[in-house]
Amino acid sequence: MGRIFRVELEGKIYSCRFCHTHLALAEDLISRSFHCRRGKAYLFNNVANTFVGGLEERMMLSGMHTVADIFCCFCGENVGWKYEAAHMKSQKYKEGKFVLERGRILDGVGSEYYIDTDLHGSDPEDN
Repeated sequence: MGRIFRVELEGKIYSCRFCHTHLALAEDLISRSFHCRRGKAYLFNNVANTFVGGLEERMMLSGMHTVADIFCCFCGENVGWKYEAAHMKSQKYKEGKFVLERGRILDGVGSEYYIDTDLHGSDPEDN
């Protein structure tokens, strides 16, 4: 395979719960109101230090989407998914965006920007 390179992000970051690899910047956070089968999830514009799995069609409460699971590049744990395509026009804004599952990431405990909120407009998974 080759040597694994990790990018060290600067600023307020979210990291892999399993190996502490940096995954996303707080400034790339779009929404904290998403949900998945394991609980809360966050929508991001960009993520780092991940690799993308195979595409699959997945039915979510907001409709059918083409998604690919994303994995931490260091430890290989599944940390969320990437929206590749949305089949409904109202969901097109998600295309190219990333979801990190809250239970699989760490944040800066005690920092104001990490306060969980219950905003409207979530995208729960149906399975």
